[in-house]
This record gives sequence, C-alpha cells and structure tokens, in this order.
Amino acid sequence: MSATRNKDIRYEVIRSRRATADIVIERDGRVLVRAPESIPDERIEDLVEAKRYWIYKNLAEWRDLNATRVLREYRNGEGFLYLGRSYRLLLVADQEEPLLLKNGRFCLRRDLADRGEIEAAKAAFRNYHIARGSERIRQRVDYYAPKIGVTPRDINVRELGNRWASCSPNGSLAFHWKCMMAPQTIIDYIVVHELCHFHHLDHTDAFWNEVDKVMPTYGERKEWLRVHGAGLDV
Repeated sequence: MSATRNKDIRYEVIRSRRATADIVIERDGRVLVRAPESIPDERIEDLVEAKRYWIYKNLAEWRDLNATRVLREYRNGEGFLYLGRSYRLLLVADQEEPLLLKNGRFCLRRDLADRGEIEAAKAAFRNYHIARGSERIRQRVDYYAPKIGVTPRDINVRELGNRWASCSPNGSLAFHWKCMMAPQTIIDYIVVHELCHFHHLDHTDAFWNEVDKVMPTYGERKEWLRVHGAGLDV
C-alpha cells in the first residue's frame, strides 16, 4: 500500500499476527510498515506522519551508507569476503569446482569470469556460501536455541532479497547466504535475533530484553551490521 496523506513518503504495509505496528528501512531503502491485521489504514497513515522526521533521517543515513557500496570485479587480485576476512581472487583453469577457498585465496574457475556474464560468477559465490552456511549457521542455531528456550522446525540458507534472516509463524528459520560474509560474531547476532522472535514477533522492549539476556553486546553487533551491511555483497 502507498501513502495517501503522506504523498512524499512511499511505503509498503505488511500485515501479520502481531500486537503493534512499527516502521523499518529495508536494506534496499524501502520504507516498510509492519502492522497487525486489524489496524485500519488511517492508523497506519497517522503512524507514518508521526514518524516523518525519523523516516527522513534514516533514509538520509541509508543513502550515505550505500554511497560507499563496494563494486567488485571478477579479476585476479579482487577481494571477496568470507567470515569477516577478505580473500584475493585467483582465476584458475584446472579446477572442477566452480569456486574453492584454498591457500588463502578464492579460486574461481576462469571460464565463469571469461564469459563476461557476471551472473555465472555470482552464482558460484552464492552456492559456495549457501553450502558452507547451511552447516555453520545450523551449528550456531543449535548452540543458541537451548539458551533461548526454543526449538526451530527447519533451518535453511538461501537468497532472501533485502532481509538478513526471517522467522516464519511455523517455526522455520531462513538466513541470507550473504550472512556468511560477516564475522562470526555478527552471524551469531543474526541467529540470536531470529531465535528471540519465537518469543516476540515485534521489535519491542521485551524483544530486545530477550536478546540482551543471551547477548549483552548485541548493540555493538547490530551497529556493525547497520554500518557495514551494504558491503556484504559480491
């Protein structure tokens, strides 16, 4: 839904079984209003109007952060992230796997880069991170879930568009494959964040208190992701 009274602020509304409404700026700069199913459109417009300054301020900050987005090229020596470290790219011919991390370098099969089709090279990185993330992130979920007192139904790593992770009403967790580019401490924060949503769907004080119980330093990790998240890309 687009705003009517707030014509200068474009936003979308996602309704779900939640108690309160809030506004978030997505990673692609979209303004998203997450609202209870029963709340009328007029109340949502009132909320957007009341948060007008906050929305402008955060959109300006989003533009500043994304102005420094790294545009990587698939050529020898380019740096690509994995678990918070940058590894130089090496194009190789004698390799069956599309992408390997060995001897301190990301080894990409040369034919994927020589085609000039960026999507083929990107797919190699995406599939690599999904394969490694499926094991590592599951381990971290298994570690933190008992501390939070929850039992996820399913865990998968995949493309999630502009979300780092999601928690479905049926207890399934999904994580963006790009999480694997962040340091382990940040991955842990994303895991804890989603697990705490089993108790609280909203980002209320009760939710953040739940996060704080398990991860008192979550604020620093949340801030790191806000500042550096745009650079986690291939």
